[in-house]
Amino acid sequence: DSSTSGELLIMGNRIDRQSTDSFLSDLRLRHIGFVFQTFNLLATMSALENVELPMILLGRHDDKERRKRAIALLKRVGLGDRLDHLPSELSGGEQQRVAIARALANEPDILLLDEPTGDLDSRSTVAIMDLILNINRVGPQGEGEHSATTCVMVTHNPEIECYADRILYVQDGQFVKQALNEVQTA
Repeated sequence: DSSTSGELLIMGNRIDRQSTDSFLSDLRLRHIGFVFQTFNLLATMSALENVELPMILLGRHDDKERRKRAIALLKRVGLGDRLDHLPSELSGGEQQRVAIARALANEPDILLLDEPTGDLDSRSTVAIMDLILNINRVGPQGEGEHSATTCVMVTHNPEIECYADRILYVQDGQFVKQALNEVQTA
């Protein structure tokens, strides 16, 4: 989709109807991480290979560095012992954590999350939201490695609003209300 009015800037880049597909693809690969409700992991690839994939596409790291970074990301999301498991061998919460690690692989400035806890039990929801809050505060690699990451999340779950610092309510495709939360859940 493209905008029909107004101006959209992402990382200083103007996005409009003239933006080419290759420009937009490159912008997404370099600056935006995506976490989907349905995980979208490649079924024939291990957790480690799924996390390595965006780095392969970007071509920024050699094999050894890419593997090291992917392992570190999977450890960060609590899956250091599940590196070689296929998605079918992981629980829903574990698959979502692999998807988050994959979204962080290229150290995005922006993390877009579509119902990241929609299919999870309450325990997994808390773990995922704590992880997202930490990423928002300290960045994809953890303390000292990167600046904080902007997280934009869509959810229908009012119980996780406490994790947000700003909440925009949408009704029938229109923003109807904004709420600010000075103290996020830690």
